Amino acid sequence: MTLPLLLLPWMVLGLYAALVIRMPPRLPRRPPSPDSPGEVSPLVSVIIPARNEEVSIGACVASLTAQDYPAFEILVVDDQSTDGTAEAVRQLPKGNARKVEVVEGRPLPPGWLGKPWACAQGAARAQGSLLLFCDADTTHEGGLLGRAVGELLETGADALTLVGRQLMESFWERVLQPQFFMLLAFRFPRAGTVLGPRRWRHAIANGQYLLIRKEVYEAMGGHGAVRGEVVEDLRLAQLLVRGGWKLVVRSDPGLRTRMYRSLAHLVEGWSKNVATGARQTTPKALRGAILPLALLGGTLLWLLPPAVLLGVLLGHGGGLWLVWGAIATGFGVVFWGIASMMMGGSPLVGFFYPMASLVAGVIVVRSWARGSRIRWKGREYRSGAAVGEGGPSEGKPPTPASGAGGRSWARDGRPSEDWPGDP
Repeated sequence: MTLPLLLLPWMVLGLYAALVIRMPPRLPRRPPSPDSPGEVSPLVSVIIPARNEEVSIGACVASLTAQDYPAFEILVVDDQSTDGTAEAVRQLPKGNARKVEVVEGRPLPPGWLGKPWACAQGAARAQGSLLLFCDADTTHEGGLLGRAVGELLETGADALTLVGRQLMESFWERVLQPQFFMLLAFRFPRAGTVLGPRRWRHAIANGQYLLIRKEVYEAMGGHGAVRGEVVEDLRLAQLLVRGGWKLVVRSDPGLRTRMYRSLAHLVEGWSKNVATGARQTTPKALRGAILPLALLGGTLLWLLPPAVLLGVLLGHGGGLWLVWGAIATGFGVVFWGIASMMMGGSPLVGFFYPMASLVAGVIVVRSWARGSRIRWKGREYRSGAAVGEGGPSEGKPPTPASGAGGRSWARDGRPSEDWPGDP
């Protein structure tokens, strides 16, 4: 019985992954047919915040201008880039879009982080009744916009977000990205489930592709409601669900994103997001313990078995520990190989999982140690709001304006006692 007991955590983990974690439903391959031949498609304003995105912005905008949807405009908010981002956009033809406009971003006001500020400026210029927020490092399959709009209308959703395919082209992208996306999968195992207001803390959205009705966006306070948030897409999802609006999550490989291009970029990006995201999705009583517990669990699951196996092979111990170390390490190879395959990578990545887990652990520690200090794209911030500690964007959530579905943040118009930022 000793060996099965020693292997119990890995058996439970495997069963949980196999039986509980589910990808969001696929976006339908064809948009729904219009109710009447003369039905007018709603105008979509595609808003792309861009700061020093010269490398990727051209492919992003070109893929969007090729969309076959009949009514859309593209607004690229140049967030005071120091490279050729704006010039790269201006050189592109408008394609099927009604217009492609570069919005010159204004200086960052106090209390705002860069991306929410850029998105807010784009939304202020938007003419569409639907707003689509996209990241500059995304590319879009030809019919994606029409299918996303069709699904939002068909489901009666107030907002729709897509989970796409992550492009991983360098060694470090291939070995590290599965580590963090599996963390997300374990925290949000049924991301495709439509949630009610009481389950707002389990809501998630992907800022790489967020389609929202403009009236809802304005009623919830827009990006002004998340002005000081590092993981602003996660907080927007929580605001939507907490406010009683319907958020639909779908998946589609037609959305492709290359988030990071180097080890340094990976470290900086995930250091910015990991600790903040953990705090935003964890009840206040557990926030101080969640990251230490995650580090302890990761060490025991992914680093201890290969360390024990190596020690035994070097002549320290044997017998039961050799068998345990070999089985637990083999489980890790298979587990991370499957995780890589699910993201479109190679199963051989599994053999590098001890090194990847170690580096991921260092990133988690770095993120945790930095607290509210944020460095991203040449800017430095110090924002309590970014970690839910009463900074500039915290406080009481607004009550939706009339005409936005008649919803309210709470039955009496006040936030719940567990709302982020409450004492």
